[in-house]
Amino acid sequence: MRKEDTVKLISAEGFEFVIHKDAAMVSQTIRNMLTSPGSFAETEHGEVTFPEISTTILEKICKYFYWNLQFASGKETEFHIEPELTLELMMAANYLHT
Repeated sequence: MRKEDTVKLISAEGFEFVIHKDAAMVSQTIRNMLTSPGSFAETEHGEVTFPEISTTILEKICKYFYWNLQFASGKETEFHIEPELTLELMMAANYLHT
């Protein structure tokens, strides 16, 4: 995978997830950050930092992005969410518009 085809998502603890740009674009917020005109750091460096999202939650979000790419075409399948992560995931999803 080429660097320009990837995006680095950085959690509150500084953990970095390098994912395919198509997967990151599942999020409307990330899409806007990466495609907005102007000289935004996110656009120039292909990195987005989430100071309010923990590593555990960001990892689950990245998994969801890939799941969404694979199964959004209507195939019935479930994305498993551990009950203890539900509240944090809902807050992050609201922010990320996923």
